[in-house]
Formats: sequence, structure tokens, C-alpha cells
Amino acid sequence: MGNTYTDLVKQTFYFPQEGFNTKEGYLHFNDLDIKALIDKYGTPMKITYLPKIGQQINKAKDLFKKAFKKHQYEGTYNYCYCTKSSHFSFILEEALSHDINLETSYAYDIEIINKLYEKKKITKDIHIICNGFKQRTYTSRIAKLINTGFKNVIPVLDNKEELDRYRRSVKVPFKLGIRVAAEEEPNFPFYTSRLGIRAKDILEFYVDQIEGYEDKFQLKMLHIFLNKGIKDDIYYWSELNKVINLYCQLKKICPELDSINIGGGFPIKHSLGFEYDYGFMINEIVGNIKKACKKARVPMPNIFTEFGSFTVGESMAHIYSVIAEKVQNDREIWYMIDSSFITTLPDTWGIGEKFLMLPINKWQNEYQRVVLGGLTCDSHDYYDSEEHINEVFLPKLTDPEESTEANKEPLYLGFFHTGAYQDQISGYGGIKHCMIPSPKHIIIGKDKYGKLHDWVYAKEQTAQSMLKILGYI
Repeated sequence: MGNTYTDLVKQTFYFPQEGFNTKEGYLHFNDLDIKALIDKYGTPMKITYLPKIGQQINKAKDLFKKAFKKHQYEGTYNYCYCTKSSHFSFILEEALSHDINLETSYAYDIEIINKLYEKKKITKDIHIICNGFKQRTYTSRIAKLINTGFKNVIPVLDNKEELDRYRRSVKVPFKLGIRVAAEEEPNFPFYTSRLGIRAKDILEFYVDQIEGYEDKFQLKMLHIFLNKGIKDDIYYWSELNKVINLYCQLKKICPELDSINIGGGFPIKHSLGFEYDYGFMINEIVGNIKKACKKARVPMPNIFTEFGSFTVGESMAHIYSVIAEKVQNDREIWYMIDSSFITTLPDTWGIGEKFLMLPINKWQNEYQRVVLGGLTCDSHDYYDSEEHINEVFLPKLTDPEESTEANKEPLYLGFFHTGAYQDQISGYGGIKHCMIPSPKHIIIGKDKYGKLHDWVYAKEQTAQSMLKILGYI
């Protein structure tokens, strides 16, 4: 049995695999030469690979299309991207080029919608699903969109009082959705999601507040989202079937109701050992909805999804250099990186998220167990376990038997599939813990001829930019 890092990976996983392979001793990500980008731009560095976004969107569309054909499903499928996963213009514009709709979460999202319309990236026919607990700054912007001709804006009611604001401010007939409050898993500290209206209250609310006002507004959508995501377990199917059954009940007294929004929640690959049968889950979802509707003798609803992490998560990587090795006690070997996990990948610190981590080089070196340390003074700025094992194994920094230039170069590390939420949570371009700068951000896209090209979206954050925010300049 070999003891190089290559041996370790090939003994543990099927490798190479989609998105990851090695060429001449260096890791490639979606066939990108990461070492060439390091040589060009240095580390720390963030990479966004835009073509992956379209691949994910088309993957989901194709699987729903196959499921609809298999079950002879009579509704339509509508792919929405939830902007909160990543608000950047290059992300939204790339996603929109694949014929999708959008989901918003806060008032300022509507300003993004306005800018996209000004730039002719969307038309007023696009579906815009407006979620979240809404303050007046949000509901007033939603109303303005509807009043100016965005006919497929659907505010999803998070509470009963929200409807009153639209009654007063929307001047044309409009569509409504209702978010159904989901029961949380037993291991949560509370039983019911804070978002949405209790399922047992919705029928009465419809009869009292919506029925009879069809000339002003119509209930078109029921919405559900589960924090744990779309998983093949009793909890998920139980909550989904509650909403399907509620749809069937409402449809009999509300002919305008025609859609179920199952939210997001498709997982993404955070380990080379990742296994998830997307096709099976989509088939089961479509089949369950059809079965319930047939039993209740009501038309099948259109299906909406709001995939955020699934859309954008696998498009990004964070690249670091190991700048020092420290031996602590008798057992701990620390590899210090040239950035911080807390400031660049806050989910590793906040919720213990594990990302797909691989070295870029030195795959022929022997491996050892290590702990990765960030640059801040915080004791929690570390990474010590992978999703598939409670340890981190990486190549040794040098091979004593090698004298090549490759042996002398630093060990480079990549954290992959980091494109969802990390910039939003860490505060892109703002003040970071211990004033650790945000790394440079490189975008990789395709030109009109299909040729890849890369450019710097943002340089590494400077001391002067932070001092200005803090009031010193």
C-alpha cells in the first residue's frame, strides 16, 4: 500500500471524478489549471467559474423534464434562483442567460431587479417570488414593481397582516402566495419555523381574507421550505405531503391556485465521497404530487423551485498557500495558511460546514495528519476535519529525497464549492476580524466564441480601504 497523497485519495475515493483531476502533478478544477492561475495572480485568491452555473441549471431542468415525461405530469416546471445565495451581478447575469426566474428575500433585492431591467437582462414577464418577513420598505417596493407592469411578481405572505399592505398600495390585480410554516426537526430548539403561516390557519385565512376578492388579487401559490434541505427521509416526505394535501384542499375552493413552490435545498458536493441521487428525488417529488392530486381529483400544480446553493455553490473555489508548519505538543502539526477561515469561509466557523478541500500540488509527497490554522488571533480560526472523516490529511511540505523546483514551492490548498453565502455572511469588502484583507477575486467566463478568459473582479483589500471605512481617512 502506497503512502503518497495520490495513493491516499485513490484508496479512499473514485478519482479522478467530475470537476477534479490531476495533470502533471497539479490539481485541475473543471479542467482549469489552478497552478497557472496561482502563478498569474498569487494567493490568497477566490475563483468564480461561471460556466458551472449554467451546467447546474440545465441539470435540474433536464431531470424535471424527464420526471414530467415519465409521470405524464400536466403542470409546468419553473426554475428560480434565490438571490441571497450570491447577489453579484456576474452571477445573476450568468444565471439569467439560462432562462430562469428569481426569488428575493429583502427590500434591496428589488433594487437589483430594477437594475437588471434597466440593463435589459430581464423583462416584465419574469416570475419574481418575494419571500421573507417584510418591512414596509420591502412591501412598498414590491407594490411598485407590480404597479409598473411586472405582472408575474408573487409576494409570498409570511403572515396574515402582510396582505393589508398590498390592499392599500397595489393599484392593479395581482397574484399572491402563502408560505406554509414547516415543522422543524426534533433536534431543533424550537418546533416550528418562524417563517410562514400555520397550516391549520390557512384555509380559514383564505375564506376570510382572499375569497371573493378575485378581481383584486388571487392566491396562486403555496410555498414551503425546509432548513435541512431535500433529503430522502420521513421528515422531508411528511412535510412535503402536508403541503400537497393542503393544496388539494384549497384547490377545491380556490380555482385560481395553480402552483406549489418546494423551495430549495438540493445539496452540493462537499466531499469526493458525495453521493446523492438527484434524479430519484425529483422523480419521487413529481410522483407524490401527481398521486395526491389524482386521488383528490384536482389538477396538478405547476412546480417552482428556488435553488441557491445548488445553482452557484459549485462555481467557486478559495485558494490558499501554506506559509508555515508548526509542531505543537507531541501530536499536533499545524499548517498555517495565508488568510483566515473565519473571514473568508465563515460557515466553517459558524455552523461547522465542511467544504471539499484538496491540495493543488505535491500529490506525490507522503501525507500526514494536520490541522489548518488561519491568521486571526481567534482560537476558532482553524479547520481540522473533513466531511467524510474527522481528520485532515495533506501532503508533507517537502520531500527530502527531491530537489526539484516543484518540491521547493509552497503547498497550495483549494477549498472548493464555496460559492454560496460565504461572501454575503463575511461582508464582502468590509471590515474583517483582525483586519485580515479580503483576497483577490478572479472571474472565469466564456466569450461569445466559447473561449475561456479570466479577469480580476476585485483586488486584494488594502489597508487604506479599511481605514476609510473606520473613519481614519
